[in-house]
Amino acid sequence: MKANIPENAQDRAAFTYNAAADYYDASPLSFWDYFGRQTIELASLRIGSRVLDVCCGAGASALPAAEAVGQTGAVIGVDLAKALLESARTKAIQRRLGNIEFEVGDMLSMTFPVASFDAVVCVFGIFFVPDMAMAVSELWSYIRPGGKLAVTTWGRNLFEPANDAFWCSIKVVRPDRYKGFNPWDRIDNQASLRKILDEAGVASPKIIAENRLHPIKSAEDWWTIVLGSGYRGTIEQLNLAERQKVKEANLDFIRDEKISAIETNVLCALATKPQTANFK
Repeated sequence: MKANIPENAQDRAAFTYNAAADYYDASPLSFWDYFGRQTIELASLRIGSRVLDVCCGAGASALPAAEAVGQTGAVIGVDLAKALLESARTKAIQRRLGNIEFEVGDMLSMTFPVASFDAVVCVFGIFFVPDMAMAVSELWSYIRPGGKLAVTTWGRNLFEPANDAFWCSIKVVRPDRYKGFNPWDRIDNQASLRKILDEAGVASPKIIAENRLHPIKSAEDWWTIVLGSGYRGTIEQLNLAERQKVKEANLDFIRDEKISAIETNVLCALATKPQTANFK
């Protein structure tokens, strides 16, 4: 049951979210769809646009993007996790969206032509690469003059107060894995996000913050979130006895503290490429 998480950042992400795919679409994790759709609404995509969605997961932003651009538009969703892409494809078929396709890919090794998209979207994915500024610069290069970039990332206090309880429970059974996979904390404030955008050469970004409480109806809801999110990479490294101890500690915390909501704060950076942009 216990697995070793890969050392490479992208491999770690693929490992984690392939494992999390079995719970990823469970109702307690509705925040994926909420923020995916919110990002697309903020981007105000035009009918007929060609859109690239990087780190598209199970389609939380890619599917609304396909709806927004209409049949004359096109969306390509790219992700490292094959299991999530299978879910996205199934949803696209169910929604009769014929203008979208999905492919396995790494944001640092894509081969799309420069300036070939009207919009590039990356929701909850930019923090998986070691050099985020380089990755954003790469995404920016794919956008045509007048096109848009939308990058959404987690803000501060993600999943608190349950987040701290989770990591404390890990520290008890496996101190060597304490906060061993939480890359989203690297870019959880406006200053750090803006710095990365500036380093990437993104013109005049607008950063929109949304502080939101996500309801949880039961302790089991929280454990479902653990299994369907980035925490799964840590859980996969525990043996059965350790997993059970961590699960019990988390359930007890939610029940004892009567937790009914957790923080899901996000930052969304929006930018439009100048019409005079130089091609690289």
